[in-house]
Amino acid sequence: MSSQHTVIVGGSSGIGLATARHLVAAGGRVTITGRDSTRMAEAKRLLGAGAQFLRMDATAADALPAQFAEIGKFDHLVLALGSSKGVGPFAVVLLADVKLGFEEKVFAHFATAQAALPFLNPKGSLTFVSAVSAQAAAPGTAGIGAANAAIAALVPILAVELKPLRVNGVSPGVIDTPWWDAFPGEQKQAMFADFAAKTPVGRVGKPEDVAQAIAFLISDSFMTGHTLICDGGLRFAA
Repeated sequence: MSSQHTVIVGGSSGIGLATARHLVAAGGRVTITGRDSTRMAEAKRLLGAGAQFLRMDATAADALPAQFAEIGKFDHLVLALGSSKGVGPFAVVLLADVKLGFEEKVFAHFATAQAALPFLNPKGSLTFVSAVSAQAAAPGTAGIGAANAAIAALVPILAVELKPLRVNGVSPGVIDTPWWDAFPGEQKQAMFADFAAKTPVGRVGKPEDVAQAIAFLISDSFMTGHTLICDGGLRFAA
């Protein structure tokens, strides 16, 4: 891995940033992209000279090919883009929010993977990050569950279509990332305590938990077409 170059789209915080730190610590070359200048500045502080940085808005599909040309050839692509849009009870969730969730998650993953292909090592790997809402049956997650299920559906199709490029996915459960910062502090902690009580491992996840799963999929040359569920068993909760 030390001589290989990984691009992490959505790498300025949360799971993407944890993956960057993991790969840099292992001696890999990493380029992270993000659209939030504050988060990018913090990522630069944490990673220092161990990574390269590029501002990128994955929802702006027309700009992506030129941005990947600026990066040049690389070996592995990790798509760690997130969206909080589309959460809520099915009867009242706004269709406009569900559509925005697909724009920020599904279409952004799709367009970014397409734009990266001419620069991605055909013997390298592509890893999608979805979420366990695609596999669980939690009320209030129909919108985001559908978006994450769409991403998971890409994995086996592209593993066959893009071979020998390896295509895999990771489906995280409840992970303590900035995604949850939209909730007030006390509410967030109460929610985490509830999730931890329901989860067989007895805690919510850390970004590093998922980073290890992503690193495994990047490094194992015999893994393709598989989505690793990294949720501490939360999907089994009644």
